[in-house]
Amino acid sequence: MVQRILERGEIEALDHTSLPRLRLPELGGVFAPRAARLRELAAGKVAGIPVNPELSGYLLLMADMVSAQAETLATLNTSDAGLPDAATMERAQQHAMPPLAAFAPRGPAWRGILTTLLDKLDSVAARQIEISIVIAALRTMPVEELEALADAVIAQRIDGLNAAQAPFIAAALQVLWTYQASHLQQRQVPVLETGTLCPVCGSHPVASVIRIGGQSQGYRYLQCSLCSSEWHMVRVKCSCCEQNGKISYQGLGYLDAADDTAKGAAAPGNKANDPGKFARAETCDDCHGYRKIFNQEHDYNVEPLADDLASLTLDVLVCEAGYLRASVNPLLWLGNLA
Repeated sequence: MVQRILERGEIEALDHTSLPRLRLPELGGVFAPRAARLRELAAGKVAGIPVNPELSGYLLLMADMVSAQAETLATLNTSDAGLPDAATMERAQQHAMPPLAAFAPRGPAWRGILTTLLDKLDSVAARQIEISIVIAALRTMPVEELEALADAVIAQRIDGLNAAQAPFIAAALQVLWTYQASHLQQRQVPVLETGTLCPVCGSHPVASVIRIGGQSQGYRYLQCSLCSSEWHMVRVKCSCCEQNGKISYQGLGYLDAADDTAKGAAAPGNKANDPGKFARAETCDDCHGYRKIFNQEHDYNVEPLADDLASLTLDVLVCEAGYLRASVNPLLWLGNLA
């Protein structure tokens, strides 16, 4: 009997109950938990990610931003968000394209979201003059410049991008795309030819996470930097070039045993809840890129985007070792850290 090698997506299609290939965002399950996580990280309460005081202030600022995202999201309805029509959805299915393609022409809805978001950050601007300057500039920016800035953010073009303005633009775009993604059904999202881009919107992942519990137990998911969807990718496979022959994992030299105990870490020998195994960089010697991977087994409250943002020390060390970060964190726009 001749055996056929299954193509991408066919194994997952055999039994959708055993392996959820896609985890779509829930309206109340993205920004509020992310803001809470950022505040925990800033306070040094996440054992696997030590945060220096200089970064804590920025994490708190981004926590305020993400809280404003949650409040803004709650004001949206389907007419505001401009959900794709039936023809767009059908075309996506026929051509295995993301139904909410980030690079497709977008309407003005995101600019209204940006205005609401900036309004909700007025209290932050009132106590931080630097933020008030950025917000004032965004409020008066011509539409053409705003759209160009949004194009650069979606394309992750760092060169020439205003690093202070970009997180606000990214935050508004995230609200829109997360709202839209939350209204999809899994059957409406085709399997793409590449596993390195979000099947919902075509954006890059920000990080990956090994999930626990239920049907997702032990599986690795990439989290989209734009729409917050998560999609399955097998472990020990590069999320940049999809090769698997030269994968390594780099971690931070962690705190001593006394500090572990003080933070409530598991006793030695316990395979779960080990802070030293929570946050790692998955490096590839084929493409010399890397992306972080977080293990929920070692911290149940993992939030990939927030944890990626807070573990900047790991970025510095891995970049110094000669690897390039595969994609940006939408809340922090930096070049190569090496």
